[in-house]
Amino acid sequence: MAKESMKAREVKRKRTVEKYAAKRERLKAEGDFEGLQKLPRNASPVRMHNRCSLTGRPKGYMRQFGLSRITFREMALNGLISGVKKASW
Repeated sequence: MAKESMKAREVKRKRTVEKYAAKRERLKAEGDFEGLQKLPRNASPVRMHNRCSLTGRPKGYMRQFGLSRITFREMALNGLISGVKKASW
């Protein structure tokens, strides 16, 4: 499991990205790159990390399900994800 502080940091980054999204689009359309540089660094969506929605694990993230590979495997073995057959894991 990820530390609570790391999860909180990602939530804060997400809020910052949403707050400055319209302003970033306007500045990009105008070509005002100096204005873009004056925005906070965390206002860029590139700085966000994908994390597992259940455990907060940043590595082995499966975008289609929003889960890490370990959580996905556990849920599939328990039958919580429909349409997944066990091959040779």
